[in-house]
Amino acid sequence: MGIVVGVVLPLGLAFIMFSLGLGLTVSDFIRVVKQPFAFVVGAVNQVLLLPVVTFALVLAFGLGPELAIGFMILAFSPGGVTSNILSRLARGDVALSVSLTAVISLLSMITVPPLLALAVRFFSGDTAEPVSIGGIAVQLFLLTTVPILLGLALRRFAPAMTGRISPVIAHLANGLFVFIVGLALVANWNAFVETLPILAPSIVSLLVLLLGTGFVVARLAGLPVSQVKTISIETGVQNSTLGITVAAMLSGQEAGFSAYALPAAVYGILMYVVAAPVIAWFRRLEPAR
Repeated sequence: MGIVVGVVLPLGLAFIMFSLGLGLTVSDFIRVVKQPFAFVVGAVNQVLLLPVVTFALVLAFGLGPELAIGFMILAFSPGGVTSNILSRLARGDVALSVSLTAVISLLSMITVPPLLALAVRFFSGDTAEPVSIGGIAVQLFLLTTVPILLGLALRRFAPAMTGRISPVIAHLANGLFVFIVGLALVANWNAFVETLPILAPSIVSLLVLLLGTGFVVARLAGLPVSQVKTISIETGVQNSTLGITVAAMLSGQEAGFSAYALPAAVYGILMYVVAAPVIAWFRRLEPAR
C-alpha cells in the first residue's frame, strides 16, 4: 500500500492533470482578461465561498477531526476535467468552465497548503501535527502545475498528435479516477462502513448546497443562463483525485490511505448521483426570449 500511495497515486494524479492540460489552449487564459466578470464570480465562489459553506456544514454535522479535515481538503481541491464535461452536458458556457478549471487548478499549489494548515490546526487543536506548507506546495506544483503545462505545450506544438492521443488519454484518466477512488474506499472500508450514516448525508447536503450557492450567486450577479449553469457546476464539482492525493500528503506515505481521504472518495461517487438530475434540469433551462 505504501508503494501505491507513494508512487501510483501521485503518478495517477499527474496523468489526470496532464489530460486536463491537453484540453487547454492559450486562448483559455486570454479569455480571463477579455471577459473578467464571469471568471471573477466563478473564482470567488470556488476559492472563498466554497470553503466557507463547507466549513459551516462540517460544524453543523458535528464531524470528527479526521472527517472534518477531509471535507476541507475536498473544498480546497478545484474542479477537474469532470466539471468541463458536465458543463457541456448542461449546455453551459464550456469556455468559461475550461478557463476556471485551468486557472484555479494552476493556483492550487498556492491556495491549498496554507488553507490546509489552518484546517488541521482548527480541527485537531493541540494534537495537530505541523503541516509542511512549502513541502506540499512543491508536491502540488510537480503533480498539478507541471503536468497541466506539459499538456498545454504538447497541444500547442503538436496539435495533430494531440488530436490522435487525446481520446485515449481521456479514457485512461477516467479509469485512473475510478481506480483511485476505489482504492481509497477499500483501504478504509471499516471506517467507511462505520461513518457512512453521517458521511453520505453530509456529502449529499454539501453537493446540494454548493450547486445551489453557485447558481444563486451567479444569478444575483446578472450573468447569462449559460454562465450561471457553469458557475453552479464549477462550484459544486470538486477534484476527488486531488483531494485523495492531498490527504495522502497530509497523513504520509507510511499511513497509506487515511480517513482524511474518505470524504473525497465518497464524494467521487455521490457527485454523479446528485449532479445527474441537476444537469437534466439545466438542459431544459434556456434563456428567456
